[in-house]
Amino acid sequence: MNPIYFIDLFCGIGGIRLGMETQGFECIFSCDINTECQRTYNINFGEMPYGDITQIDEKSIPNHHILCAGFPCQPFSISGKQKGFEDTRGTLFFDICRIIDEKKPPVVFLENVKHLVHHNNGKTLQTILDKLEILGYTVSWRVLNGADFGVPQNRERIIIIGSLLGKFDFDKIKLIPRGRLLESLDNETEGIFEYLSPTEYTLIENPKQQPGSGLIFAGYRNKSIRKVGVRPGTEHLSRVHKQPNRIYSALGIHPTLPSQESSGRFFILTPDNRVRKLTISECWRIMGFPETYIKVSSIGEQYKQLGNSVCVPMIKAVAREIKKQFFGSEQNFESQ
Repeated sequence: MNPIYFIDLFCGIGGIRLGMETQGFECIFSCDINTECQRTYNINFGEMPYGDITQIDEKSIPNHHILCAGFPCQPFSISGKQKGFEDTRGTLFFDICRIIDEKKPPVVFLENVKHLVHHNNGKTLQTILDKLEILGYTVSWRVLNGADFGVPQNRERIIIIGSLLGKFDFDKIKLIPRGRLLESLDNETEGIFEYLSPTEYTLIENPKQQPGSGLIFAGYRNKSIRKVGVRPGTEHLSRVHKQPNRIYSALGIHPTLPSQESSGRFFILTPDNRVRKLTISECWRIMGFPETYIKVSSIGEQYKQLGNSVCVPMIKAVAREIKKQFFGSEQNFESQ
């Protein structure tokens, strides 16, 4: 079987590349403007990504079979200002189109935040789909959750597949039964844990697992609360509704790791009824990165990098179906 080449645009720390390489696809070009991500990518893959995509001549990019792009999500994220294409980062999608138009790869694989579906009443997503169709691609999309691919994190992302070879069938993607955060925690002998004092948090009685997300909200930290302009008797809600104050049980799964949280304020209730901070190694694990992955950035940078990255097993599952549906499956590339 001839090599199947892909390019890795907005590559970040290489989550998409890891998933694609499990299927034998070969990366021949990468780019990302963030210097810390470049360092991490380089030490793990032996390749320094190009920088600003707006400065890259599309003619200089090697011919490839699959264009992968986890293009910037901040313009569309519910955590950001949701400016979409009004944000300069939002216009970077059109740089992807510039490359697609020049190189005409058989398959385009795009990833972004779930909220892209709803941004500007769906008009932003429709603009993206329409542009790909104008370029000649048959397009399909779906919101997938990392929790459905063996990762104990409720991390929903939109995947858009455009193809010159036919329509991609998302129904054929193989899901994995959901696990628990508990199985991804550091051993007591390995981790350096930051436990909270019982006076620093309040647990709720009989916490229930949310049927859709798999989260088990267990309590909240006793942080200072805003009282001005708050109705009497509801002051504590300012604690509960702020994500960094929430505590989730390790018997469920973890909420989405956000890119804005650079201090890692993620707190869990362990089975022995103690509350502690999730360690950085546990964060890497619930994103599906291998234990051998090399980290070179500061802890704060790592939290941001993970918040901007992808669940590797989810990308692997999509990549497997791309190979089967568009490139045949005569040769088994999957790593054991």
